[in-house]
Amino acid sequence: MLAMNVQTSPHSLYSDAAPPGAPVVDVDPFSVGFFTDPYPSHAALRDAGRVVWLSRYNIAATARYEEVRQALQDYKTFSSARGVGLADFSRHGRFRLPSLILEADPPTHTRSRAALTKALSPAVMRSLRESFTGAAEEMIAALVAKGEFDGCSELAEAYPLKVFPDAIGMRPENRHYLLPYGDMVFNSFGPANELFQAAAKRAQEVFPWVEAEALRQNLKPGGFGMILYQCVDDGELTEDEAHKLVRSMLTAGVDTTVNGIGAALYALARYPRQWEKMRADPVRLAKAAFEEAVRFESPVQTFFRTTTGGAELGGVRLEEGRKVLLFLGAANRDPRQWQNPDEYDIERKVLGHVGFGAGIHVCVGQLLARLEGEVVLQALAKQVSRIELAGEPERRFNNTLRGLKRLPLRFVPA
Repeated sequence: MLAMNVQTSPHSLYSDAAPPGAPVVDVDPFSVGFFTDPYPSHAALRDAGRVVWLSRYNIAATARYEEVRQALQDYKTFSSARGVGLADFSRHGRFRLPSLILEADPPTHTRSRAALTKALSPAVMRSLRESFTGAAEEMIAALVAKGEFDGCSELAEAYPLKVFPDAIGMRPENRHYLLPYGDMVFNSFGPANELFQAAAKRAQEVFPWVEAEALRQNLKPGGFGMILYQCVDDGELTEDEAHKLVRSMLTAGVDTTVNGIGAALYALARYPRQWEKMRADPVRLAKAAFEEAVRFESPVQTFFRTTTGGAELGGVRLEEGRKVLLFLGAANRDPRQWQNPDEYDIERKVLGHVGFGAGIHVCVGQLLARLEGEVVLQALAKQVSRIELAGEPERRFNNTLRGLKRLPLRFVPA
């Protein structure tokens, strides 16, 4: 467990001082040590108080479910438009490419959300199920024949990189660029540490490719990328807005799903009783197994909000312009909300978890991620009798995401 010095801060007039009543905690939530095993620190943060002050960054934070969900649902008080990362756009300038959905509030967010909801509607998801299922069954059949393989590169990454770009209507070349690009974007929500610097260096050549791939002329008819450009033709968006929204889908459409599928594979390999339950009733429990994996591992660990005025959270009064770090992963394991939260239980009632966020900024691509996770697990249940670890997994560290770099697995055929 990381060393955490907790004390109650006295009232101070300085803007970098902790608000009255907020315990001061000395911990770096963007360090490799924290990422290696965040759970003891999450517990200590929850126990320290409903809202704490992280002295290393002079920011407020909450790791408790009730307060995290409250902030996510109140966009008027806790804004995304000033950046969902550590930097405040109003004070530090906008250094990321503009987002019309993740880092925007109404009315801009409302128009963008309506267009994306049309592109990623339940009807569109139903139309994709057959092709997504076929791709999952084909990929898993090849892995069953292989026996041992890397569950990350050969399944958790390979599957979304196949079906998602096809569905959006992307060209076949260089789709692997989506991974370093997403890694860089999610790293940029934290401080400019070594993780961010390394990711930014890897992603430099990808920027022009992402910009080009999001253009109308480079998307195939019939994909949900073109649904957004149809919104332009219908007068609901401008051409530039549609381009930005397609680019947003390319930014966020792969990494979280990759880590969600990886989390489900890793959990099912470690919890054989849960695997047996799912395999016995995949129609009912494959979706539940993926959903519980999202709660259990929380692929998106943190997001920031910024107070728009004087605000109160967890009994602590916060000034205007305060950055508030929301520990989604810690909230999803808060024993005040969940019974036995550190256990993976696919029959758990997970309604209300914040693995996809909450409120108006809840993940717009959650239906797509859930579809991908469900069909992969259903295909596994059909073709595999046991999932076994074939070696020691290796973590991939990111300022926002929690996932694996390597996951040696063995599939025993059904």
